[in-house]
Amino acid sequence: MNFRNFGRAIVVAAVSMTLAACGINSVPAAEEQAKAKWGDVEAAFQSRANLLPNIEALVKGARQGEEDIFVGVAEARSRAGSVQLSGDDLSDPDKMAQFAEAQSALGSGLSRLFATVESNPNPQFTRNIETAQAQIEGAEARIRIAIKDYNEAVRQYNTTIRTFPDTIGANIIHGAEPLAPYEAATEGAEEAQVIDIS
Repeated sequence: MNFRNFGRAIVVAAVSMTLAACGINSVPAAEEQAKAKWGDVEAAFQSRANLLPNIEALVKGARQGEEDIFVGVAEARSRAGSVQLSGDDLSDPDKMAQFAEAQSALGSGLSRLFATVESNPNPQFTRNIETAQAQIEGAEARIRIAIKDYNEAVRQYNTTIRTFPDTIGANIIHGAEPLAPYEAATEGAEEAQVIDIS
């Protein structure tokens, strides 16, 4: 009788270890980590977008004649804000590309905006622009870090769902799909713009 109970305990332990090793917990944990990192990417882009109204107002006050640039930046900001991704969209490369393209257009608009102020002779205006430029550069750095962290979480998740034994739980139990990494819409778009306003 004791031997029979001992045998059952061994079987239960073996089954438990097998189930634990097939991705039942690791797959959703890796997916949630990637989704959380995507939230950081969105927050970093939103932080940059939140700086734009103040910068636009600052530049508008000094350069009334550059209306087309302001309109272009406002439109790019609107497009960048309208492309939203949910956690379910992270496995759709097309939606990821649309998001990256909208953010790239916003970055291009910012560089044109800063280019309009390079020749302004007002020292107070120049100091304000330098402060704004430093804030944008900080936001761009946070975006790069958030994208790097997100792509690493996606790499870990995609590796988890493709490697044994986690692939068993990923495919049979969770129906896991690979997530798409963030890729810049244009070459060099992941780099912060360096603008000389001296």
